[in-house]
Amino acid sequence: MSQLKINDIQDEIIEEFSIFEDWMDKYAYLIELGNSLEPLNEKYKVESNLIEGCQSRVWLQADCEDGIITFKAESDAVIVKGIIALLIRVLTNHTPDEIINADLYFINKIGLNDHLSPTRSNGLVSMVKQMRFYAMAFKAKNS
Repeated sequence: MSQLKINDIQDEIIEEFSIFEDWMDKYAYLIELGNSLEPLNEKYKVESNLIEGCQSRVWLQADCEDGIITFKAESDAVIVKGIIALLIRVLTNHTPDEIINADLYFINKIGLNDHLSPTRSNGLVSMVKQMRFYAMAFKAKNS
């Protein structure tokens, strides 16, 4: 199974966002990405899947099969849903090591850090942290 490398996916995202001149268009695109996220199965919308440190509610489900982690998520906020959709696109279908060691440079390159409120920025950090935490847990479990 050929899969894109994490950096290739990030480069794709940077290119997609570079089409838009202003941030209203980028936000609209982010919302569109969030809306295209597959709804999370209700059984995963549990307290233990809620990401701490997010202002809005974000549920993150991680599964590991044959050493490859897949993420599913949902949020009750449209922008946040778009952000988690981007993170899933970049980090899903990779090994724990790839996820742990990924340099998520796309966040700065598309200007996300500069255009999020401090609470959303904290939420973004929390989402990344949680995805890496899952990767470390799966790595520990499988070694």
